Amino acid sequence: MHRPQPFREARTMLSGVNVALGVTGSIAAVKCVELAHELRRNGASVRAVTTDAARSIVHPWALEFATGNDVVTEITGSVEHVELCGREGWADVLLVAPATANTVGKVAAAVDDTPVTTCATTALGADVPVVVAPAMHEPMYDHPGVLDAIARLEGWDVSFVDPRVEEGKAKIADEEAVVLATARATREGTLAGKRVVVTAGATSEPIDPVRVITNRSSGRTGRSVAKACYVRGADVTLVHDGPDVAYADVRPVETAEEMLSAVLEAVEDADAVVSAAAIGDYTVDPREGKIRSGQELTLELTPTPKVIDEVRDVRPDLPVVGFKAETSGEDDAMVEAARTTLRRADLSFVVANDASMMGQEDTRTLFVTDVDVEEYAGSKDDLGVEVAERLGRILK
Repeated sequence: MHRPQPFREARTMLSGVNVALGVTGSIAAVKCVELAHELRRNGASVRAVTTDAARSIVHPWALEFATGNDVVTEITGSVEHVELCGREGWADVLLVAPATANTVGKVAAAVDDTPVTTCATTALGADVPVVVAPAMHEPMYDHPGVLDAIARLEGWDVSFVDPRVEEGKAKIADEEAVVLATARATREGTLAGKRVVVTAGATSEPIDPVRVITNRSSGRTGRSVAKACYVRGADVTLVHDGPDVAYADVRPVETAEEMLSAVLEAVEDADAVVSAAAIGDYTVDPREGKIRSGQELTLELTPTPKVIDEVRDVRPDLPVVGFKAETSGEDDAMVEAARTTLRRADLSFVVANDASMMGQEDTRTLFVTDVDVEEYAGSKDDLGVEVAERLGRILK
């Protein structure tokens, strides 16, 4: 009987990270309370710094409640900017969110006449990572001086989280994008310079123009892996039947055939593949018109190619991570099935799980190699972190 080794405690995306949150006078400052909560949900400790203009929009008490810490509203003889963002300061990263055109221009010109710009000048001089999430009206974002300031700051390794341009406004990026950029700026880049292809979710095989054959996969695990790889510095290609995302180049697919074609194209210059998608094992010749109800119907199913086998044929030495879902509920059966796949396709490791976990936020899996089995239980986001960390060790 296989006895999996217990997994070490999973680390959330920002575990142990101290974030100095600079809030400036954009109306988007109303969102910074929820952003502070989201940073903390992902493990960060947060301390806020505001400009006078920001205090006209969001009260420091709201930020104190959201962060659990006192808010810096002015620079005093206590030299708060050095205590926060100096070489021996508290912060691991300065996140300016939202950042106005005024603040972006001042930081690029080393003008430090607000608590936020003073912290930014200090952080840049102390090599503390700086992440900026702009928010302003679109014409201001398109101003040549603002664009020049952004380019200059990017040349100083300041990370920008692109805004959502809607309704004539460059709106602050969503909270997930900001959190991911903050994590990427603070985590060790174990996958920096690597291109990782991740598959996620279910595929669908059309029966007719209305009906499909599919499965219960939500794609949550694959997306979590893609995020974790992005945070560790990878350029990520995400192949799935889902929306565009901020952290990956998305290749949209629907059928198993489309999944295979997109993956084979993506792996040409990839450094690794994580095959987390629940790709349909069977397809069917679809009818041109809708099949009328009320009649007996027999479908002839044809097996689909195994994507990991096809990848192995074209890239014999490429590190590939597989996922294997089983329905027995028994660890021995999951390990045996995982090792059969591991050996057949020469995989780096296989993540085995019970199919009952499909569509749920939490999961229990077994990390299976030729020599050991390690158990993981927790959220799928944290599972993505563990997959990315293992992949980083393999590629290193």
